[in-house]
Parts: sequence; C-alpha cells; structure tokens
Amino acid sequence: MAGELRKGERIPRRPLPDFAESGTLSAGLKRDGIVKTALEDSNEYGPHSMILLLMVVASVTGGILLAFRYI
Repeated sequence: MAGELRKGERIPRRPLPDFAESGTLSAGLKRDGIVKTALEDSNEYGPHSMILLLMVVASVTGGILLAFRYI
C-alpha cells in the first residue's frame, strides 16, 4: 500500500511508521521517550507528546529571553 498511487492522487503515500500501542501516555513516554513519541509517532500519543515538547521548548526559550533581559 505504501508508495502506490490511488485513483485521483498525485503524490504517493509514504510508508507507515512502526507503531506499537501503549496503554497510557505515561507508559508510552516511559517506553519510547518523549522525542521518539513526538517526532517519530512510535505510539498513539504522538500529538499529546508534541504538545508537551512544545511547552518545554517554549519554557526554555522564555527563560533564556528573560535572562537576556536582565543582563
């Protein structure tokens, strides 16, 4: 199925990533890690971990900008 063109499509579909279900978000993050879960969609909690990763990166960036304000 991956790589073939269906009727009406111009761009072939990419191959599906390896996917393993996990019971909860914490179990998925513990097993696969936040980066693999968020960026590689290794389980069903990819969007949730992407939001967590966004909050971490935004907090670090905000802290750096706040530190530069007082230098």
